[in-house]
Amino acid sequence: MAKNIKVLIVEDHDMARMGLSVILSNNPSIEIADMCADGQEGVDKALALNPDVVVMDIGLPTIDGIEATKKIKSVRPDMKILMYTSREGEDDIFDSFRAGADGYITKGATSEQTVSAVIAVSEGAGWLDPAIAKVVLTNIRKGNESTERRGEINYKLGKNLYGLTEREMEVLALIVDGLTNPQIAEKLVITISTTKTHVHSILQKLYVNSRSKAISMAMKEGLV
Repeated sequence: MAKNIKVLIVEDHDMARMGLSVILSNNPSIEIADMCADGQEGVDKALALNPDVVVMDIGLPTIDGIEATKKIKSVRPDMKILMYTSREGEDDIFDSFRAGADGYITKGATSEQTVSAVIAVSEGAGWLDPAIAKVVLTNIRKGNESTERRGEINYKLGKNLYGLTEREMEVLALIVDGLTNPQIAEKLVITISTTKTHVHSILQKLYVNSRSKAISMAMKEGLV
């Protein structure tokens, strides 16, 4: 059986915290290690419990989520932190990644997107909410942000702004090359069922409903 992903939720709104807990707990690969509603308490619990992923709100009492992320990363740089917030401002996005965040998702995301973000971050893939990705890509392309800020976010996420795992990136590249599911399975020495699962996940993460649209997105965003 695959190892459960231990998650610490740091969120000060009771309903949001409980709702997130239910969403994540419904996935068999995710285990809620603990929850808290305070930034400093979040730091203390993260360092004590050593979860695989900390899901961190930004607007928190005592210290905000960005400062809490800095404190955690200064001691445990390998701990994964997913920002979970309603904030979509450029400063919050870039400051979060400067603090060491591994992903950024908004509270308006669907349950499936939220679960996918947690899993992707736990596997070492960067994750950006699609709306946030557009903000980042727009700034990078226009050059409106400083080289330092662009470099930090590129370092974190590289080409992969959509939370694709390394294996999903391999499958996507083969889709772009025109391979069918059986051909992909043979090429990667995996079952067709596993291949279909990867393809479904890729379409979901890219927010497209066909292989052709996935190919278009991959080419447009430089994912392959």
